[in-house]
Amino acid sequence: MEFTEMLRRAEQRHRSRLCVGLDPEPGRLPGRWRGNPAHLYDFCAAIVDATADLVIAYKPQIAYFAAHGAEAQLERLMAHIRVAAPEVPIILDAKRGDIGSTAEQYAKEAFERYGADAVTLSPFMGFDSVEPYLRYPGKGVFLLCRTSNPGGDDLQAQRLADLPGQPRLYEHIAALAQGPWNRNGQVGLVVGATYPQEIERVRAIAPTVPLLIPGVGAQGGDAATVVRMGWRGDAQGRTTGAVVVNSSRAILYASSGDDFAAAARAEAERTRAALSG
Repeated sequence: MEFTEMLRRAEQRHRSRLCVGLDPEPGRLPGRWRGNPAHLYDFCAAIVDATADLVIAYKPQIAYFAAHGAEAQLERLMAHIRVAAPEVPIILDAKRGDIGSTAEQYAKEAFERYGADAVTLSPFMGFDSVEPYLRYPGKGVFLLCRTSNPGGDDLQAQRLADLPGQPRLYEHIAALAQGPWNRNGQVGLVVGATYPQEIERVRAIAPTVPLLIPGVGAQGGDAATVVRMGWRGDAQGRTTGAVVVNSSRAILYASSGDDFAAAARAEAERTRAALSG
């Protein structure tokens, strides 16, 4: 099944735009697991079990596993999500960005080793660093466009003097994703929730691509504003590309006690409701 179709079906089935980010930190695990990276899988699997009917996607962050030599736990987690939530797409948050044969290996890592449905990428090195991922039919990529960190201004907000109209870099990336780079409908964009006006601008430039929007919850992005800026519909009920709004820490660490999974579900339900407008 095409990645964009998986998103559409998950959104309709679960009435949700919520993506849960799986960024486990050993020092924040609950109870007896705290400080022990051997339980990253156990923690994340419990979160998945508690929220499987509430989400449009899951987004495991590879660094939180690799830093602790826990790649096998990540593989196990990906397999668990396939069983617990088979209709929910998985976005591997890797932010890879390299060229040629190296990009081919990263694509194999994301789609063959881990079995992800999509992966986050840095587009800074150009289309030849993205193209190897697009060789996988039905898989998706999310290009970093306007990120939520303050340092994003250093490059993304700068104008490109050599292009007509001197667009900002993030605007140019959005135009590439909507146009020449999106040959088979596989390309989406990452736009941070902390920049709502930029979300609106990206959506105007790239009306049909899915947007992955991090920054709601612990980072302070407002859910209702994000949806208003990123989603559009017309009189016939047709909509723009999917809006996938990620929350990680607010859900994962809603409780540090034995009730962590129930607390995560309650926070996910609250966030899903806030995103429904």
